[in-house]
Amino acid sequence: MSRVYGARTRVLVTGGAGFLGSHLCERLINDGHEVLCVDNLFTGTRANIAHLLNHPRFEFERHDVTFPLYVEVDEIYNLACPASPVHYQHDPVQTTKTSVHGAINMLGLAKRTGAKILQASTSEVYGDPEVHPQTEEYWGRVNPIGTRSCYDEGKRCAETLFFDYHRQLGVRIKVARIFNTYGPRMHPNDGRVVSNFVVQAIQGQPLTIYGDGSQTRSFCYVDDLIDGLVRLMNTDDSVTGPINIGNPGEFSVRELAEQLLAKLRSNAGIISKPLPSDDPRQRQPDISKARELLGWEPKVPLGEGLDHTIAYFKEQLEAEGAFATR
Repeated sequence: MSRVYGARTRVLVTGGAGFLGSHLCERLINDGHEVLCVDNLFTGTRANIAHLLNHPRFEFERHDVTFPLYVEVDEIYNLACPASPVHYQHDPVQTTKTSVHGAINMLGLAKRTGAKILQASTSEVYGDPEVHPQTEEYWGRVNPIGTRSCYDEGKRCAETLFFDYHRQLGVRIKVARIFNTYGPRMHPNDGRVVSNFVVQAIQGQPLTIYGDGSQTRSFCYVDDLIDGLVRLMNTDDSVTGPINIGNPGEFSVRELAEQLLAKLRSNAGIISKPLPSDDPRQRQPDISKARELLGWEPKVPLGEGLDHTIAYFKEQLEAEGAFATR
């Protein structure tokens, strides 16, 4: 049974010191909730939540979700898992464990407490898609034994667990399939295209694209993404998902590079490297369900979001003495 004392909702955010998790914790605090932030600090950092540590409704616990957690909460956002190839390929066995064992442990907690639980799934469940744009009904085209499989298949298995706990045990679930998201607090060395390009452009280095840069991505600003997650959590129990949450605006990687070079008035240019294994050629969400069921669609245009992201990385790099004057 969920807690019955007090009117305020106590929310657990796993991966809460990460890029998305820290923004979600901030939003939940601003909405008046109590927040328990759990993170093992593999990719998350205390710096991301430093401004929340002294807040009376915020609590941080260092914990790895591959081990059970015994707390009392009303809602759970399960965001724990490294989300960039650099990080999830560092220890692929642990990545799979985080998705699978983490889902089992958090679903067990939700079952015991009666809490609603939201899984931060990913567009990577679609793999290198044959359907464009990607709808939630598409089953995906994923290599089960490739270098990205620890993440892709781990997230697919987590979705399976969520729906089986829901059907078999009545756990109240929400599954969000998150598409490329960017913004302040991204890790500068996470290998994702926006952070790579922004850091390289600020430092006056050539921007590195893989292949010819014709592969497409859809970039959602972090504030929009967090709003989508909160709206999904706040739906009634009949809405389980999966629901795509991302920006349907589609850009080639080369277009993004050229836009950033223009913004920073850089003449550093672009260099090409071989395309990584299993890198998806196209990525664009169909967000019809999010519009219909959540009343949600992204509001922040790419140019505006990049301005905020550039300002953040400039501040970080200057503080670290890594800003290249030109």
